[in-house]
Amino acid sequence: MSTPRGKMVNAFNPDSLAGLPAATQEAIRRRDRLLGPAYRLFYEEPVQVSRGLGTKLYDREGNEYLDAYNNVVPLGHCHPRVIEAVTRQMQTLCTHTRYIQDGILDYAEAMLPSFGGRIAAAGHMMFTCTGSEANDLAMRIARHVTGRRGIICTAEAYHGNSDLTASFSPSLGNRSPLGTWVRRIPAPDSYRHDPATLGRMMAAAVRAEAQELRRHGDGLAAFIADALFSSDGIFATPEVLRPVAEAVHAEGGLFVADEVQSGFARSGERFWGFQRHGIDPDIVTMGKPMGNGYPVAGIAIVADVLEGFGRDTRYFNTFGGNGVAMAAAQAVLDTIREEALIESVARVGAEITAGLRALAPRFEAIGDIRGAGLYIGVEMIRPDGSPDAAAAGRIVNGLRAARVLISATGPDSNVLKIRPPLVFSSADADRLLSTLETVLAATV
Repeated sequence: MSTPRGKMVNAFNPDSLAGLPAATQEAIRRRDRLLGPAYRLFYEEPVQVSRGLGTKLYDREGNEYLDAYNNVVPLGHCHPRVIEAVTRQMQTLCTHTRYIQDGILDYAEAMLPSFGGRIAAAGHMMFTCTGSEANDLAMRIARHVTGRRGIICTAEAYHGNSDLTASFSPSLGNRSPLGTWVRRIPAPDSYRHDPATLGRMMAAAVRAEAQELRRHGDGLAAFIADALFSSDGIFATPEVLRPVAEAVHAEGGLFVADEVQSGFARSGERFWGFQRHGIDPDIVTMGKPMGNGYPVAGIAIVADVLEGFGRDTRYFNTFGGNGVAMAAAQAVLDTIREEALIESVARVGAEITAGLRALAPRFEAIGDIRGAGLYIGVEMIRPDGSPDAAAAGRIVNGLRAARVLISATGPDSNVLKIRPPLVFSSADADRLLSTLETVLAATV
């Protein structure tokens, strides 16, 4: 149980197994024996879950947990509309995309206008099963169309766990090697820098790294970013990616917007996170929230970017875009629109942010509160202003003990990560804030 686990924020420490309840110890031993050491668990005392409904999770004893972390199910756990759509389609047909089927075409037709710009005007969609596959495919296309292989990402980015995507996911830790053709630039840290300068700083860094890629014979194929910089510590200053996109295109690269975390109404402002930055990306990638827990992901892409790849390379994914996946995705899209979840996210997110700002004067350990909609970061600091990962860890685990689930993020693991399902209610927000107030009083 003492196998080195690598870097992970809010990870269970297997060396603390002896202090856990007997049933939890046995479950963890069984898990390690059957699944091996590469899997990870959250929290000092891992949570056992047996079922979920809406914004709540339940363990085998029926204890209720408020899920303020899970973006995989934007409509909440076990949403009836998704369940009904998946069940109906599974009873009808589930097969691959080499036959003509209406579901995949209906979804692409409904989704493409949401991207705006060149994709809405004359773009295409391609489907995968996971966000990792989507980012992998995006980079294959970028490399093909540019004839280069260099990739620029942000300093602590996460973009997937395939061999290719892991190579430009520095948040996986020092033991997960980056590609020799990967360069990193700083995230737009609005806490430590003037927000008005961030876009120019990032664009200058992109130009410098693109030059380095040229010197090494790689050149720039693509820049990729999550518009809310989730693994970098959650930064939500709008427009910072506009000068970056201009720099990327000037260097001959493609701009890839990774919307796995920031898309599907998460920001409470626009449907896609990149739209907060006023940019027109070449490729948009999607994943986790797309099917509310059913594995479906994909890319949207400008037509002329895909043209050469489509001419020269055949693309096929056995399960990507299958009928059941499309039924789940369509149910999610329709529900977000029909239930006006962008507006709900904006309202409830504002309630949480206001509540956090009301707490901040009482707790000096809160250094910064930032985010957009229902993606909120709370940076914990020491008296000298340095990052306080220990405080963040105590808060995350204190909330877990009170059956409220969040996590932590950032290069120093000191930013509380609040990222609940989009259907989080005002009552859920009140419970989160009141529990957090109690935990802060007891831990910092």
